[in-house]
Amino acid sequence: MISERSLAVLHAIVGDYVSSNEPVGSKAIVDRHQFGVSAATIRNDMALLEDDELIAQPHTSSGRVPTDKGYRLYVDTLARVRPLTAAQRTAIERFLGESTDLHDVMARTVRLLSQLTNQVAVAQYPSLRRTVVRHIDLVAIGEDRVLCVLILGSGVVEQQVAWLPASQVTEAWVHGLRERIASAAVGADVEAAAAAVAELEVRIAEWAGPEEADLVRRVLDVVGSQLRSNRTERIAVAGAANLSRPGEFAGALPVVLEAIEEQVTLLRLFDELVQDGRDVTASIGRENHAYGLSAASVIATNYEEEGASVSKLGVLGPLRMDYAGNISAVRAVARYLNRFLGEER
Repeated sequence: MISERSLAVLHAIVGDYVSSNEPVGSKAIVDRHQFGVSAATIRNDMALLEDDELIAQPHTSSGRVPTDKGYRLYVDTLARVRPLTAAQRTAIERFLGESTDLHDVMARTVRLLSQLTNQVAVAQYPSLRRTVVRHIDLVAIGEDRVLCVLILGSGVVEQQVAWLPASQVTEAWVHGLRERIASAAVGADVEAAAAAVAELEVRIAEWAGPEEADLVRRVLDVVGSQLRSNRTERIAVAGAANLSRPGEFAGALPVVLEAIEEQVTLLRLFDELVQDGRDVTASIGRENHAYGLSAASVIATNYEEEGASVSKLGVLGPLRMDYAGNISAVRAVARYLNRFLGEER
């Protein structure tokens, strides 16, 4: 077990290295921090940290840099997370408050979090399986087109066009079909509504004549696809350009980019992180080996919990990141997002 002073030296090394991207020496620690001991004493502490594989010397005669293990201990022993400034909190609230619908709020959330942290921001869409279908409408917008409009209680608005043979479409027919679909789906959650629309298609011969069955099926296919698309797990990502900073990932950058593109990998990693019960969780370097992200660190949290469904939010970046600041930003944005979605429901 390391001493309190050695732990403080580790925190100083992590802080200075994150700020400067340069190995940290004992003289620099004495000059920048108020330890009240000599550089020789700090060197002894650094030697103990190196023996415990918490710091390493990248080059002969250079200072020291934190290892994965060192970052882990640093994060686990953060006395307090640096709070956001009042200006940052106001900016979050105002920026998210200007959102027009769920897609907009998710895009704004990751863009804002990426700007606050200078990392890749990732947010899983809230589960919509229990979200109520508020409105379904069919609107004839041309001789051969019907606009299918789906509005969910979460604020999601989906619009898609069904193409139909013009000779068999009338306003009365569109109205009647809309009433039948709406009566089966409106007021139900997305899961139940998708099942109801699928049942309408299965039993189409019982309520639609043979001459209109193909037209009805085309419309049901569109409405069904709109509902199904809102049952799947989706994520929003912003800030991938932050990965291009020189020296952060070296040869591992293609693997990191592939993991971001392969959304299933990120969702699995986020799922594992948020299951440990902590408010905000960090997974560092080699802890991410199973996901091909040994060169990266991930900070994640929940921002919504509805029954058994949990949504995740976080950032991905290099080992050399501002953990205290990023944890604070992830926590704050998650709280504002949770509050915003709660007000919208």
